[in-house]
Amino acid sequence: MNYLSVENLSKRYGEKLLFENISFGIDKGQKVALVARNGTGKSSLLNVLAGNEAPETGSVVYRNDLRISFLPQDPQFESGQTVLDTLFSSDHELVQVIKEYQRSMEEEDTEAMQSAFEKLDRLNGWDFEIRARQIFTKLKTGKLNQKVDTLSGGQLKRLALAHVLIDEPDLLILDEPTNHLDMTMIEWLEEFLGQSHMTLFMVTHDRYFLDRICNEIIEIDQGTLFKYKGNYSYFLQKRNERYQVQTSEVEKSQNLLRKELDWMRRQPKARGTKSKSRIDSFYDLKDKASQKASEDKIKLTTNMERLGSKILELHNIKKQYDDNVLIEGLNHKFARRERVGVVGPNGAGKSTLLNMIMGLEEPSGGKLVVGETVKFGYYHQSGIKFKPGQRVIEAVTEIAEFIPTPKGSDISAAQLLERFLFPRSMHYNHIEKLSGGEKRRLYLLQVLMKNPNFLILDEPTNDLDILTLNVLEDYLVDFQGCLLIVTHDRYFMDKLVDHLFIFEGNGQIRDYPGNYSQYRKQSAREEAQKKKEESKQASSSGSDRKEKRDKPPQEKKKLSYKEKREFEQLTEEIEKLETEKSKLTEAMNSGSLEHDELHKKGERLEEIMSDLEEKEMRWLELSEYA
Repeated sequence: MNYLSVENLSKRYGEKLLFENISFGIDKGQKVALVARNGTGKSSLLNVLAGNEAPETGSVVYRNDLRISFLPQDPQFESGQTVLDTLFSSDHELVQVIKEYQRSMEEEDTEAMQSAFEKLDRLNGWDFEIRARQIFTKLKTGKLNQKVDTLSGGQLKRLALAHVLIDEPDLLILDEPTNHLDMTMIEWLEEFLGQSHMTLFMVTHDRYFLDRICNEIIEIDQGTLFKYKGNYSYFLQKRNERYQVQTSEVEKSQNLLRKELDWMRRQPKARGTKSKSRIDSFYDLKDKASQKASEDKIKLTTNMERLGSKILELHNIKKQYDDNVLIEGLNHKFARRERVGVVGPNGAGKSTLLNMIMGLEEPSGGKLVVGETVKFGYYHQSGIKFKPGQRVIEAVTEIAEFIPTPKGSDISAAQLLERFLFPRSMHYNHIEKLSGGEKRRLYLLQVLMKNPNFLILDEPTNDLDILTLNVLEDYLVDFQGCLLIVTHDRYFMDKLVDHLFIFEGNGQIRDYPGNYSQYRKQSAREEAQKKKEESKQASSSGSDRKEKRDKPPQEKKKLSYKEKREFEQLTEEIEKLETEKSKLTEAMNSGSLEHDELHKKGERLEEIMSDLEEKEMRWLELSEYA
C-alpha cells in the first residue's frame, strides 16, 4: 500500500539549488533512510514531506487519512506546557485516556484515576499504556509536571522523540533521532523501531542504527536521487560501483572532449547545419566532462606537533556537586597514541571530565599534571562560535593562510577547505547561511588545523553527514597523538578507540580494555551468566527444600573416572585461561601497544571470556559431586 508519492520535487535555499525534479514513493512497512551531504537539503526534504515547507516545484501526494508524525532536529514547544501535556498532545483516543490516567496519578485524584482506569479497560488500552510509560521512562523525559521551559536542549529532543513514538502514526519522519541519546537509549530505540510496524523515513548519521533498522536507502548526490533496496552495507557496495562507473564515464568524456576541442579550433566561423549540430553536442560533452565524480575517500592531513614522554596524568581525581558524586578517585597516565572512549549515561560526568582536563572546571580533589609538549585540541558543543558576518574562508585564514603537512609541504587554507568537503563555490559564503552540520564541520576543521597532539572530542559526530564522518575517521585513524572521545556513535567508537572509561555511577569509572562492541558483548554474557546462576540457585534451593520434606537422605552421587579426569583438566584449563586473561589485560592497559596489536589482543580477550564462561559452567556442574 502506497503511503505517499513524491513527484518532480525541487527546492532552493536562497540562490542555492538543493535538489531538482526528484521522485520516489514510500509504501506501508518500509523503513527508509535518506543519505546526503550536509547542506544538500536533507532537513528541507523532511520538512516538505511533513507539510511544514512548500517545494519550489513538484508535489507530494498522500494516502487519505494518513497519520504523520515528525521529529525535527530542533523541536519547539509552547511555553508554559508541562512534560505531560507535550507527551500526550495527540488526537489519538487512547493517548488522551492515558494522559488522563497519568495526570490523575500525579495529582493523586482517586475519582479521576478510577474513571481513566475504566476507560482503559473498555478500550483494551493497558498494553498501550505500558508501552507509553516505557517510552518516556527509557528516554528520561523529566518529571511529568515539569515545565518544558526548564528543560535542556537534550531533554527537549528526547521529549519530542517520546511524543512521536507514543503517538504511533502510520508514517514516522525522524531527523537525527539519536542526537542527545546515550548509548543505552540508542540501543533501546534501535530495538523498539526494529520491532515496530510503523513506516519510517529518517535522516541519521549513526551507521549501526541505519544498518540495523532501514531496509531501503535514498541518496541525494549532486542534486540527483538514487535508490538502494537494502541496508547501509548494501548501499556502500552499490554506491562504490556507481562511483566507478561514473568516474569511467567522465574520463571517456574528457578524452573525447580533447578531440572535439581540436575540431572546434580548426573550424571556420561560418558553419553548416551538420557543424552546428556537432557544436551543440560539443557543449553537452563539455558539461559532462566537467562533472566531478563523487568522492568517498578525501584525504585530510595536518602536521602534528611532537609529543613528549610525559603527557597527561590524573592523580586520584574527584568531582562532586553537593552530594552528587560524579568521579571518585580516578587515576590514569596517558601514553603516546592512546585512544580512549568515554561511555556512560547522560549526566554521569563525561563532559565534566573533559572540562577538568582542559582547565575549564576545577576537580573537587586530586591533581592533573599536563606535560610541557602537550597541545590540546578541544571540540565541544558550546565551542561553535563565529564572528558576525564572517565568511567561510575567513574562519580558516584567521588561524593560518598556509598549513604545514606531515610531508613537509604547505597547503593553502582554500585547499584544506576543499579537503574537508567545502568546494570553492562555498568559500565566500557567509557562515550564518550554512546548515547546522556545515557549521559544525567548519568548527571541527578550525580545531584540527591548529595541529594539536592531544585531541579531546565531545560528541563530534552530532549533525555531521556520513561522508564527513568517513573523512574524519580516516584522519583520526592516522593521527599519531592521543585521543579522548565522548560519542554516542558506536561505529565511530569501535573504529577508533583501544579502551574505555565507563562511568558506572556513584563516582566509579571502570577502565575496560577493548572497544564498545566488545564491552557490550562481555556485559551481555556477564548478565546472562548472572541470571543463569540466580535461576539455578532458586531452582536448587526449591528442590533442596522439597527433597528434605519428601525424601529420605540419599547417598551423594560420585563422579565416574572419566568425569574426574574432565574435572581435573577443566581446573588446569581455567587457570591457564585466567593467567592469559590477566596478561592480556595488563598488556592492553600498559599504553605501549600499537593500534593493530591492541585490536588483536582485544579479539583474543573476547575469545578467552567466552571459553571461560563455558568451562566454568561445566566445572560448577561437576564440582557438586567431586
